Amino acid sequence: MFEQLTERLELVFKKITGRGLLNEKDVKEAMKGIRIALLEADVNYRVVRQFIADVEKRAVGQDLTKSVSPGQQVVKIFNDELVSLLGDKHCPLVESPQPPTVVMMVGLHGSGKTTLSGKLAKLFRNRGKHPLLVAADIHRPAAKKQLEILAKSIDMPFYTNDLNARDICHEAIKHAKEKLYDLVILDTAGRLQIDDELMAELIDIKRKVKPSEVLFVADAMTGQEAVNVASTFNEKIGITGVALTKLDGDARGGAALSIKAVLKVPIKFVGVGEKLDAIEEFHPERMASRILGMGDIVTLVEKAQKTVDFEKAKKLEKKLRKQEFTFEDFLDQLKQVKKMGPLESLLELIPGVGGKLKGLPIDDKALLRIEAIINSMTKQERRNPSIINGSRRKRIARGSGTSVQDINVLLKQFAQMQKMVKKFSKLSFKGFPQGFPI
Repeated sequence: MFEQLTERLELVFKKITGRGLLNEKDVKEAMKGIRIALLEADVNYRVVRQFIADVEKRAVGQDLTKSVSPGQQVVKIFNDELVSLLGDKHCPLVESPQPPTVVMMVGLHGSGKTTLSGKLAKLFRNRGKHPLLVAADIHRPAAKKQLEILAKSIDMPFYTNDLNARDICHEAIKHAKEKLYDLVILDTAGRLQIDDELMAELIDIKRKVKPSEVLFVADAMTGQEAVNVASTFNEKIGITGVALTKLDGDARGGAALSIKAVLKVPIKFVGVGEKLDAIEEFHPERMASRILGMGDIVTLVEKAQKTVDFEKAKKLEKKLRKQEFTFEDFLDQLKQVKKMGPLESLLELIPGVGGKLKGLPIDDKALLRIEAIINSMTKQERRNPSIINGSRRKRIARGSGTSVQDINVLLKQFAQMQKMVKKFSKLSFKGFPQGFPI
Protein backbone atom coordinates (compact mmCIF):
# COMPACT_ATOMS: atom_id res chain seq x y z
CA MET A 1 0.00 0.00 0.00
CA PHE A 2 1.46 3.37 -1.13
CA GLU A 3 4.91 1.79 -1.60
CA GLN A 4 6.14 4.35 -4.14
CA LEU A 5 5.12 7.33 -2.03
CA THR A 6 6.55 5.84 1.17
CA GLU A 7 9.91 5.16 -0.51
CA ARG A 8 10.16 8.71 -1.87
CA LEU A 9 9.26 10.27 1.47
CA GLU A 10 11.76 8.10 3.32
CA LEU A 11 14.53 9.33 1.01
CA VAL A 12 13.54 12.97 1.62
CA PHE A 13 13.40 12.61 5.39
CA LYS A 14 16.63 10.61 5.55
CA LYS A 15 18.50 13.68 4.31
CA ILE A 16 17.24 15.95 7.07
CA THR A 17 16.74 13.74 10.15
CA GLY A 18 20.46 13.06 10.53
CA ARG A 19 21.41 16.74 10.73
CA GLY A 20 21.90 18.62 13.97
CA LEU A 21 20.81 21.94 12.49
CA LEU A 22 18.47 22.92 9.68
CA ASN A 23 18.26 26.26 7.99
CA GLU A 24 15.47 27.65 5.81
CA LYS A 25 17.24 26.47 2.67
CA ASP A 26 17.32 22.86 3.98
CA VAL A 27 13.60 23.00 4.75
CA LYS A 28 12.75 24.38 1.31
CA GLU A 29 14.83 21.63 -0.31
CA ALA A 30 12.92 19.02 1.71
CA MET A 31 9.61 20.64 0.70
CA LYS A 32 10.67 20.39 -2.95
CA GLY A 33 11.28 16.65 -2.53
CA ILE A 34 7.94 16.18 -0.79
CA ARG A 35 6.13 18.17 -3.50
CA ILE A 36 7.62 15.95 -6.24
CA ALA A 37 6.77 12.78 -4.28
CA LEU A 38 3.13 13.85 -3.85
CA LEU A 39 2.70 14.90 -7.48
CA GLU A 40 4.21 11.61 -8.66
CA ALA A 41 1.71 9.87 -6.36
CA ASP A 42 -1.05 11.51 -8.47
CA VAL A 43 -2.23 13.79 -5.65
CA ASN A 44 -4.32 16.74 -6.85
CA TYR A 45 -1.92 19.62 -7.59
CA ARG A 46 -4.08 22.18 -5.72
CA VAL A 47 -4.05 19.89 -2.69
CA VAL A 48 -0.26 19.52 -2.97
CA ARG A 49 0.25 23.28 -3.21
CA GLN A 50 -1.82 24.00 -0.09
CA PHE A 51 -0.32 21.08 1.83
CA ILE A 52 3.28 22.16 1.15
CA ALA A 53 2.42 25.75 2.10
CA ASP A 54 0.96 24.57 5.43
CA VAL A 55 3.95 22.34 6.25
CA GLU A 56 6.52 24.96 5.21
CA LYS A 57 4.81 27.68 7.24
CA ARG A 58 5.16 25.62 10.41
CA ALA A 59 8.58 24.18 9.57
CA VAL A 60 10.32 27.54 9.17
CA GLY A 61 8.55 29.13 12.12
CA GLN A 62 8.91 28.84 15.87
CA ASP A 63 7.81 25.20 15.95
CA LEU A 64 11.09 24.22 14.30
CA THR A 65 13.48 26.62 16.08
CA LYS A 66 12.34 25.40 19.48
CA SER A 67 12.98 21.78 18.56
CA VAL A 68 15.99 19.88 19.89
CA SER A 69 16.01 17.75 16.73
CA PRO A 70 14.85 19.92 13.82
CA GLY A 71 14.79 17.07 11.30
CA GLN A 72 12.52 14.95 13.47
CA GLN A 73 10.34 17.99 14.08
CA VAL A 74 9.84 18.44 10.32
CA VAL A 75 8.72 14.80 10.11
CA LYS A 76 6.33 15.40 13.03
CA ILE A 77 4.91 18.51 11.33
CA PHE A 78 4.49 16.56 8.08
CA ASN A 79 2.69 13.77 9.94
CA ASP A 80 0.34 16.23 11.68
CA GLU A 81 -0.54 17.95 8.40
CA LEU A 82 -0.97 14.57 6.67
CA VAL A 83 -3.47 13.48 9.33
CA SER A 84 -5.31 16.77 8.82
CA LEU A 85 -5.31 16.26 5.04
CA LEU A 86 -6.77 12.76 5.46
CA GLY A 87 -9.55 14.02 7.71
CA ASP A 88 -8.23 14.68 11.24
CA LYS A 89 -10.39 12.06 12.93
CA HIS A 90 -12.21 8.80 12.34
CA CYS A 91 -15.81 9.30 11.12
CA PRO A 92 -17.94 6.21 11.79
CA LEU A 93 -21.05 5.27 9.85
CA VAL A 94 -23.97 7.54 10.77
CA GLU A 95 -26.78 5.41 12.21
CA SER A 96 -30.43 6.35 12.13
CA PRO A 97 -32.03 6.95 15.55
CA GLN A 98 -35.04 5.07 14.19
CA PRO A 99 -34.06 1.71 12.58
CA PRO A 100 -33.32 0.73 9.97
CA THR A 101 -30.19 2.69 9.05
CA VAL A 102 -30.18 2.99 5.24
CA VAL A 103 -26.85 3.13 3.38
CA MET A 104 -26.97 3.97 -0.32
CA MET A 105 -23.93 2.79 -2.31
CA VAL A 106 -23.15 4.85 -5.43
CA GLY A 107 -20.35 4.95 -7.99
CA LEU A 108 -19.33 3.93 -11.48
CA HIS A 109 -19.52 0.40 -12.84
CA GLY A 110 -16.39 -1.56 -11.94
CA SER A 111 -15.59 0.42 -8.80
CA GLY A 112 -16.46 -2.53 -6.58
CA LYS A 113 -19.83 -1.42 -5.17
CA THR A 114 -21.41 -4.87 -5.03
CA THR A 115 -18.45 -6.55 -3.33
CA LEU A 116 -18.05 -3.67 -0.89
CA SER A 117 -21.77 -3.90 -0.05
CA GLY A 118 -21.20 -7.51 0.98
CA LYS A 119 -18.09 -6.60 2.98
CA LEU A 120 -19.95 -3.83 4.77
CA ALA A 121 -22.84 -6.14 5.62
CA LYS A 122 -20.46 -8.75 7.02
CA LEU A 123 -18.50 -6.17 9.01
CA PHE A 124 -21.61 -4.85 10.74
CA ARG A 125 -23.14 -8.27 11.31
CA ASN A 126 -19.97 -9.14 13.23
CA ARG A 127 -20.77 -6.12 15.40
CA GLY A 128 -24.23 -7.36 16.26
CA LYS A 129 -26.25 -5.67 13.51
CA HIS A 130 -28.83 -7.39 11.31
CA PRO A 131 -28.15 -6.20 7.74
CA LEU A 132 -30.21 -6.64 4.59
CA LEU A 133 -28.55 -6.54 1.17
CA VAL A 134 -30.69 -4.96 -1.55
CA ALA A 135 -30.08 -5.35 -5.29
CA ALA A 136 -31.28 -2.11 -6.93
CA ASP A 137 -29.25 -2.28 -10.16
CA ILE A 138 -31.83 -2.92 -12.88
CA HIS A 139 -29.51 -2.04 -15.78
CA ARG A 140 -26.44 -4.28 -15.67
CA PRO A 141 -27.13 -7.86 -16.82
CA ALA A 142 -26.99 -10.34 -13.92
CA ALA A 143 -26.29 -7.56 -11.38
CA LYS A 144 -29.09 -8.78 -9.10
CA LYS A 145 -27.90 -12.36 -9.40
CA GLN A 146 -24.33 -11.33 -8.51
CA LEU A 147 -25.44 -9.76 -5.25
CA GLU A 148 -27.74 -12.69 -4.50
CA ILE A 149 -24.87 -15.17 -4.91
CA LEU A 150 -22.61 -13.00 -2.77
CA ALA A 151 -25.29 -12.75 -0.08
CA LYS A 152 -25.72 -16.54 -0.04
CA SER A 153 -21.94 -17.03 0.27
CA ILE A 154 -21.96 -15.13 3.59
CA ASP A 155 -25.44 -16.26 4.67
CA MET A 156 -26.80 -12.71 4.47
CA PRO A 157 -30.48 -11.72 3.96
CA PHE A 158 -31.13 -10.49 0.42
CA TYR A 159 -33.96 -8.56 -1.21
CA THR A 160 -35.00 -7.43 -4.70
CA ASN A 161 -38.09 -7.38 -6.92
CA ASP A 162 -39.07 -6.58 -10.51
CA LEU A 163 -40.01 -2.93 -9.95
CA ASN A 164 -37.97 0.15 -10.89
CA ALA A 165 -34.89 1.02 -8.82
CA ARG A 166 -36.63 3.61 -6.64
CA ASP A 167 -39.48 1.27 -5.74
CA ILE A 168 -37.14 -1.66 -5.12
CA CYS A 169 -35.37 0.45 -2.46
CA HIS A 170 -38.64 1.72 -0.98
CA GLU A 171 -40.13 -1.78 -0.72
CA ALA A 172 -36.86 -3.13 0.69
CA ILE A 173 -37.04 -0.70 3.60
CA LYS A 174 -40.63 -1.74 4.33
CA HIS A 175 -39.49 -5.37 4.22
CA ALA A 176 -36.62 -4.56 6.61
CA LYS A 177 -39.00 -2.98 9.12
CA GLU A 178 -41.27 -6.02 9.00
CA LYS A 179 -38.38 -8.45 9.48
CA LEU A 180 -36.59 -6.23 12.05
CA TYR A 181 -33.43 -5.71 10.00
CA ASP A 182 -31.64 -2.65 11.40
CA LEU A 183 -29.24 -1.96 8.51
CA VAL A 184 -30.25 -1.77 4.83
CA ILE A 185 -27.50 -1.58 2.19
CA LEU A 186 -28.71 -0.45 -1.24
CA ASP A 187 -26.49 -1.61 -4.10
CA THR A 188 -27.48 0.89 -6.81
CA ALA A 189 -26.63 0.89 -10.51
CA GLY A 190 -23.39 2.22 -11.94
CA ARG A 191 -22.34 3.12 -15.47
CA LEU A 192 -19.10 2.98 -17.38
CA GLN A 193 -19.26 6.77 -17.34
CA ILE A 194 -21.40 9.51 -15.77
CA ASP A 195 -24.67 10.19 -17.57
CA ASP A 196 -27.87 12.12 -16.87
CA GLU A 197 -30.01 8.97 -16.68
CA LEU A 198 -27.84 7.50 -13.92
CA MET A 199 -27.87 10.72 -11.92
CA ALA A 200 -31.64 11.15 -12.27
CA GLU A 201 -32.24 7.61 -11.00
CA LEU A 202 -29.94 8.09 -7.98
CA ILE A 203 -31.52 11.46 -7.12
CA ASP A 204 -34.95 9.80 -7.31
CA ILE A 205 -33.88 6.99 -4.97
CA LYS A 206 -32.29 9.38 -2.48
CA ARG A 207 -35.36 11.62 -2.42
CA LYS A 208 -37.65 8.62 -1.86
CA VAL A 209 -35.76 6.67 0.82
CA LYS A 210 -33.83 9.49 2.58
CA PRO A 211 -30.74 7.37 3.43
CA SER A 212 -28.61 8.02 6.52
CA GLU A 213 -25.50 7.65 4.38
CA VAL A 214 -24.71 8.02 0.67
CA LEU A 215 -21.33 6.33 0.22
CA PHE A 216 -19.41 6.95 -2.98
CA VAL A 217 -17.40 3.84 -3.86
CA ALA A 218 -14.15 4.62 -5.69
CA ASP A 219 -11.39 2.43 -7.09
CA ALA A 220 -8.29 3.82 -5.34
CA MET A 221 -6.04 2.67 -8.18
CA THR A 222 -7.65 5.12 -10.62
CA GLY A 223 -6.12 8.05 -8.70
CA GLN A 224 -7.22 11.51 -9.81
CA GLU A 225 -9.96 10.07 -12.03
CA ALA A 226 -11.67 8.72 -8.91
CA VAL A 227 -11.54 12.20 -7.35
CA ASN A 228 -12.99 13.84 -10.47
CA VAL A 229 -15.87 11.36 -10.68
CA ALA A 230 -16.55 11.70 -6.93
CA SER A 231 -16.74 15.48 -7.33
CA THR A 232 -19.45 15.12 -9.99
CA PHE A 233 -21.46 12.69 -7.85
CA ASN A 234 -21.18 15.05 -4.90
CA GLU A 235 -22.38 18.04 -6.93
CA LYS A 236 -25.33 16.18 -8.46
CA ILE A 237 -26.46 13.94 -5.60
CA GLY A 238 -24.67 14.93 -2.42
CA ILE A 239 -22.56 12.22 -0.80
CA THR A 240 -21.85 11.81 2.91
CA GLY A 241 -18.76 9.65 2.74
CA VAL A 242 -16.28 7.76 0.58
CA ALA A 243 -15.32 4.09 0.49
CA LEU A 244 -12.04 3.32 -1.32
CA THR A 245 -11.65 -0.14 -2.86
CA LYS A 246 -8.43 -1.92 -3.89
CA LEU A 247 -6.35 0.19 -1.52
CA ASP A 248 -4.03 -2.78 -0.98
CA GLY A 249 -2.99 -2.58 -4.63
CA ASP A 250 -2.53 1.21 -4.71
CA ALA A 251 1.21 1.98 -4.76
CA ARG A 252 0.73 5.73 -5.22
CA GLY A 253 -2.08 6.97 -2.95
CA GLY A 254 -3.37 9.88 -5.08
CA ALA A 255 -7.07 9.21 -4.47
CA ALA A 256 -6.72 8.64 -0.71
CA LEU A 257 -4.67 11.82 -0.25
CA SER A 258 -6.83 14.06 -2.45
CA ILE A 259 -10.43 13.02 -2.06
CA LYS A 260 -11.13 14.40 1.46
CA ALA A 261 -9.56 17.79 0.67
CA VAL A 262 -11.41 18.13 -2.65
CA LEU A 263 -14.85 16.84 -1.59
CA LYS A 264 -14.89 17.96 2.06
CA VAL A 265 -16.49 14.63 2.99
CA PRO A 266 -14.72 11.92 5.01
CA ILE A 267 -13.28 8.62 3.87
CA LYS A 268 -15.19 6.07 5.96
CA PHE A 269 -14.14 2.62 4.71
CA VAL A 270 -11.30 1.06 2.73
CA GLY A 271 -11.18 -2.28 0.94
CA VAL A 272 -7.80 -3.95 1.55
CA GLY A 273 -8.12 -7.29 -0.24
CA GLU A 274 -10.34 -9.62 -2.21
CA LYS A 275 -11.81 -11.59 0.68
CA LEU A 276 -15.15 -10.47 2.10
CA ASP A 277 -13.63 -9.66 5.48
CA ALA A 278 -10.92 -7.47 3.90
CA ILE A 279 -12.45 -4.15 4.89
CA GLU A 280 -11.33 -1.57 7.44
CA GLU A 281 -12.83 1.56 8.89
CA PHE A 282 -10.68 4.52 7.88
CA HIS A 283 -8.56 6.19 10.55
CA PRO A 284 -6.54 9.21 9.30
CA GLU A 285 -3.81 8.94 11.94
CA ARG A 286 -3.27 5.23 11.25
CA MET A 287 -3.12 5.78 7.49
CA ALA A 288 -0.62 8.63 7.92
CA SER A 289 1.55 6.31 9.99
CA ARG A 290 1.48 3.67 7.22
CA ILE A 291 2.34 6.24 4.54
CA LEU A 292 5.38 7.32 6.58
CA GLY A 293 6.50 3.68 6.89
CA MET A 294 5.83 3.64 10.65
CA GLY A 295 3.39 0.72 10.58
CA ASP A 296 -0.03 0.52 12.21
CA ILE A 297 0.12 -1.53 15.36
CA VAL A 298 -3.45 -0.62 16.45
CA THR A 299 -4.98 -2.16 13.30
CA LEU A 300 -2.73 -5.21 13.73
CA VAL A 301 -3.99 -5.70 17.30
CA GLU A 302 -7.60 -5.30 16.14
CA LYS A 303 -7.08 -7.97 13.48
CA ALA A 304 -5.58 -10.28 16.10
CA GLN A 305 -8.49 -9.72 18.48
CA LYS A 306 -10.95 -10.71 15.75
CA THR A 307 -9.13 -13.89 14.71
CA VAL A 308 -7.12 -15.20 17.67
CA ASP A 309 -8.84 -17.87 19.75
CA PHE A 310 -7.76 -16.85 23.24
CA GLU A 311 -8.87 -20.15 24.77
CA LYS A 312 -6.43 -21.92 22.45
CA ALA A 313 -3.84 -19.27 23.26
CA LYS A 314 -4.13 -20.11 26.97
CA LYS A 315 -3.59 -23.81 26.20
CA LEU A 316 -0.59 -22.92 24.05
CA GLU A 317 0.89 -20.88 26.90
CA LYS A 318 0.67 -23.92 29.18
CA LYS A 319 2.33 -26.08 26.55
CA LEU A 320 5.12 -23.53 26.17
CA ARG A 321 5.72 -23.66 29.90
CA LYS A 322 5.89 -27.48 29.76
CA GLN A 323 8.02 -27.44 26.56
CA GLU A 324 5.36 -29.47 24.68
CA PHE A 325 5.10 -27.37 21.50
CA THR A 326 4.28 -29.72 18.58
CA PHE A 327 3.51 -29.55 14.85
CA GLU A 328 -0.19 -29.65 15.79
CA ASP A 329 0.24 -26.43 17.79
CA PHE A 330 2.24 -24.91 14.95
CA LEU A 331 -0.49 -25.76 12.43
CA ASP A 332 -3.13 -24.24 14.68
CA GLN A 333 -1.14 -20.98 14.98
CA LEU A 334 -0.58 -20.96 11.22
CA LYS A 335 -4.33 -21.15 10.55
CA GLN A 336 -5.00 -18.23 12.89
CA VAL A 337 -2.33 -16.09 11.18
CA LYS A 338 -3.86 -16.88 7.77
CA LYS A 339 -7.25 -15.62 8.96
CA MET A 340 -5.70 -12.20 9.62
CA GLY A 341 -4.91 -11.65 5.94
CA PRO A 342 -1.96 -11.80 3.50
CA LEU A 343 1.40 -12.05 5.27
CA GLU A 344 2.89 -9.06 3.44
CA SER A 345 0.02 -6.77 4.49
CA LEU A 346 0.38 -7.91 8.12
CA LEU A 347 4.12 -7.24 8.16
CA GLU A 348 3.51 -3.74 6.80
CA LEU A 349 1.52 -2.97 9.96
CA ILE A 350 4.50 -3.70 12.23
CA PRO A 351 6.49 -0.51 12.92
CA GLY A 352 9.93 -0.61 11.31
CA VAL A 353 9.38 -3.94 9.56
CA GLY A 354 7.71 -3.04 6.26
CA GLY A 355 10.63 -0.93 4.98
CA LYS A 356 13.25 -3.52 5.88
CA LEU A 357 11.41 -6.21 3.90
CA LYS A 358 11.29 -4.25 0.63
CA GLY A 359 12.51 -6.41 -2.23
CA LEU A 360 12.37 -9.63 -0.20
CA PRO A 361 10.09 -12.39 -1.49
CA ILE A 362 7.20 -12.69 0.99
CA ASP A 363 5.30 -15.69 -0.30
CA ASP A 364 1.94 -16.64 1.18
CA LYS A 365 2.21 -19.87 -0.83
CA ALA A 366 5.02 -20.90 1.52
CA LEU A 367 2.45 -20.99 4.34
CA LEU A 368 0.20 -23.19 2.21
CA ARG A 369 3.13 -25.57 1.54
CA ILE A 370 3.90 -25.81 5.25
CA GLU A 371 0.23 -26.47 5.99
CA ALA A 372 0.11 -29.18 3.31
CA ILE A 373 3.23 -30.86 4.73
CA ILE A 374 1.89 -30.90 8.30
CA ASN A 375 -1.51 -32.17 7.09
CA SER A 376 0.29 -35.07 5.35
CA MET A 377 1.84 -36.20 8.64
CA THR A 378 0.23 -38.73 10.93
CA LYS A 379 -0.84 -37.62 14.42
CA GLN A 380 2.12 -39.49 15.85
CA GLU A 381 4.53 -37.71 13.50
CA ARG A 382 3.10 -34.29 14.33
CA ARG A 383 3.51 -34.91 18.04
CA ASN A 384 6.93 -36.55 17.79
CA PRO A 385 8.82 -35.36 14.66
CA SER A 386 11.93 -37.29 15.70
CA ILE A 387 10.37 -40.51 14.31
CA ILE A 388 10.20 -39.09 10.76
CA ASN A 389 12.82 -41.16 8.96
CA GLY A 390 13.70 -41.33 5.26
CA SER A 391 10.73 -43.39 4.11
CA ARG A 392 8.30 -41.28 6.12
CA ARG A 393 9.75 -38.13 4.54
CA LYS A 394 9.18 -39.54 1.05
CA ARG A 395 5.56 -40.40 1.94
CA ILE A 396 4.91 -36.93 3.40
CA ALA A 397 6.46 -35.28 0.33
CA ARG A 398 4.22 -37.31 -2.01
CA GLY A 399 1.12 -36.56 0.06
CA SER A 400 1.79 -32.80 0.22
CA GLY A 401 2.98 -32.34 -3.36
CA THR A 402 6.38 -31.12 -2.15
CA SER A 403 9.93 -32.48 -2.16
CA VAL A 404 11.94 -34.34 0.47
CA GLN A 405 14.18 -31.27 0.59
CA ASP A 406 11.15 -29.17 1.62
CA ILE A 407 10.40 -31.66 4.40
CA ASN A 408 14.02 -31.52 5.60
CA VAL A 409 14.00 -27.72 5.68
CA LEU A 410 10.76 -27.60 7.68
CA LEU A 411 11.94 -30.22 10.17
CA LYS A 412 15.21 -28.33 10.68
CA GLN A 413 13.38 -25.03 11.19
CA PHE A 414 10.93 -26.66 13.59
CA ALA A 415 13.77 -28.17 15.64
CA GLN A 416 15.32 -24.70 15.92
CA MET A 417 11.94 -23.32 16.95
CA GLN A 418 11.59 -25.96 19.67
CA LYS A 419 15.01 -24.99 21.04
CA MET A 420 13.87 -21.37 21.11
CA VAL A 421 10.66 -22.34 22.91
CA LYS A 422 12.71 -24.33 25.42
CA LYS A 423 14.86 -21.29 26.20
CA PHE A 424 11.86 -19.00 26.26
CA SER A 425 9.96 -21.24 28.65
CA LYS A 426 12.71 -20.70 31.25
CA LEU A 427 12.09 -16.95 31.19
CA SER A 428 9.57 -15.24 33.43
CA PHE A 429 6.13 -14.74 31.90
CA LYS A 430 5.37 -11.89 34.29
CA GLY A 431 3.82 -8.94 32.58
CA PHE A 432 1.99 -10.96 29.93
CA PRO A 433 -1.81 -10.86 30.14
CA GLN A 434 -3.36 -14.25 30.74
CA GLY A 435 -4.04 -15.98 27.45
CA PHE A 436 -1.62 -13.72 25.54
CA PRO A 437 -0.90 -15.45 22.18
CA ILE A 438 2.89 -15.80 22.45
